[in-house]
Amino acid sequence: MHNISPEMAIIDRNTLSCIGLQTILEEIIPSATIRVFSTFDKFICDTPDMYAHYFVSSQIYFEHTSFFLERFPKAIVLANGENLPQLKGVPTMNINQNEKQLIKSLLSLQKYGHSNETIPNQNHPVHEKDSLDLSPREIEVLVLITKGLINKEIADKLNISLTTVISHRKNITEKLGLKSVSSLTVYAIMNGYIEADSI
Repeated sequence: MHNISPEMAIIDRNTLSCIGLQTILEEIIPSATIRVFSTFDKFICDTPDMYAHYFVSSQIYFEHTSFFLERFPKAIVLANGENLPQLKGVPTMNINQNEKQLIKSLLSLQKYGHSNETIPNQNHPVHEKDSLDLSPREIEVLVLITKGLINKEIADKLNISLTTVISHRKNITEKLGLKSVSSLTVYAIMNGYIEADSI
């Protein structure tokens, strides 16, 4: 297993979409370098073959299909809205989703069998520190965090003090090296603590 940080490119004219996707990718894959390009020409000038994956808007994909087809299966086509283009064998993702849905979409891309250790899966954990075991109580707290419960609700549900919940949360984030609810949710899904469909 190599330790080189994966590099990924987002090629999209929509600045807000790019920023949102970049933020989520950086949370899910902290070791990755994510570069954003507003045009295909800027992307081409930046040694495009060094990237493990390309997140490319459907418009740019269709304008430069031959380039991306030659680099199958690196390209993931970004579409706006529910009417996703039907591209045989090409992973497609709706960029107009809330953060939880985008994370689910990214996780579902595992099934396309990317071999570059960039899209997280069971064999390639999100973070190198996550091999540290969580206690059964920490796992319970983690699951409730992913369900959107606040500290007081977690304390009430588990019949423990608020201070204890805060202590567990601190231990979880320190052990895993993950702070945001989004990245904790990804960890919980990949380790089988919750189902992706339940978030």
